[in-house]
Amino acid sequence: MSSTKQTVPFNGTKEQEEQLLAIIAELKDEPGSLMPIMQKAQGIYGYLPIEVQTIISDAMGIPLEKIYGVATFYSQFALNPKGRYQISVCLGTACYVKGSGDLYNKLMELLGIVGGECTPDGKFSLDACRCVGACGLAPVMLVNDDVYGRIGVDELEGILAKYE
Repeated sequence: MSSTKQTVPFNGTKEQEEQLLAIIAELKDEPGSLMPIMQKAQGIYGYLPIEVQTIISDAMGIPLEKIYGVATFYSQFALNPKGRYQISVCLGTACYVKGSGDLYNKLMELLGIVGGECTPDGKFSLDACRCVGACGLAPVMLVNDDVYGRIGVDELEGILAKYE
């Protein structure tokens, strides 16, 4: 697998930007408003790409580095878009012992992305998660709300095909 990062082009609209600027204008003078503004920005765009962080930086007069620092520190913020099908592989202890690490690695190979990324067509995103509470089904993978348990690497292509 190549180490080139797959990216989905930013496709924010003028309406989204106007909506964000209105929120910033309303909240920016309130103490502690950066986090709520970033949360609302993510609500508008679905994630916080550098383009959105730059809009917030410019409109609030806050260095881009600070906004990026907040965005990367808090797990609630996503720097990459999520796919229509969000794949999450449990890497908790029970699942990991039963081979979920192999599932995760094979999914990266099949999708051509690394964890936290989205396929260029916007169809799939891949993330690791900790215990989903289905340890008896280890290893466990979720695709949106669909749960797949006791699966092997050889079953992944068939599972992905269901979402094509």
